[in-house]
Amino acid sequence: MFSNSFLPIAAPLKFYAVVPSADWVARMVDAGANTVQLRNKTAIGSTLYREIERSVAYAKDSPTQLFINDFWWEAIDCGAYGVHLGQEDLESADLVMIQSAGLRLGVSTHSTDELIKALAVKPSYVACGAVFPTKTKAMSSQPQGLDKLRQYVIQAGSTPTVAIGGIDLSNAREVLATGVSSLAVVRAVTEAAEPEKTVKAFQTLWQE
Repeated sequence: MFSNSFLPIAAPLKFYAVVPSADWVARMVDAGANTVQLRNKTAIGSTLYREIERSVAYAKDSPTQLFINDFWWEAIDCGAYGVHLGQEDLESADLVMIQSAGLRLGVSTHSTDELIKALAVKPSYVACGAVFPTKTKAMSSQPQGLDKLRQYVIQAGSTPTVAIGGIDLSNAREVLATGVSSLAVVRAVTEAAEPEKTVKAFQTLWQE
């Protein structure tokens, strides 16, 4: 589909926080999260644009790599580092425009076929899930489990892989043992008593 790959990530994705607002993006940047995704499902119009704009400003000049979920046009306009798309968005998004603007691209996958489809556009990374049952959003597919995750890591080859879905500190080590590049979490950080300490606790896993 593309003669060129999307830009590679600048640094290992490692701990990947998926958060609902610009204020949460700011907290994660301040906490030193390696990667953050703004996934705002409630704001619209100028309110949404402002959330994206603020998020980009918070992450600018920091080591944190910020991805905007779904809203690729706004991500381009605000000068975001990257955009994350679901499978359905691959059909409607202008991938050439995203690529030409210099944004990195992450793509969600939930099966071998979806991973093949995602890898065909030569993204910056692929997300594989849900690994475990999750209450974050309704899933049309069953949890993939660790054995399938290992297969996806092999299938992805040199493309970085992000594991997502039901991951917390109690199972993070066994997920990392599959060879994935990154662990993405939602509730494990947004519902944590001390989110900043949770970020550091996850990050130590890459030092073991």
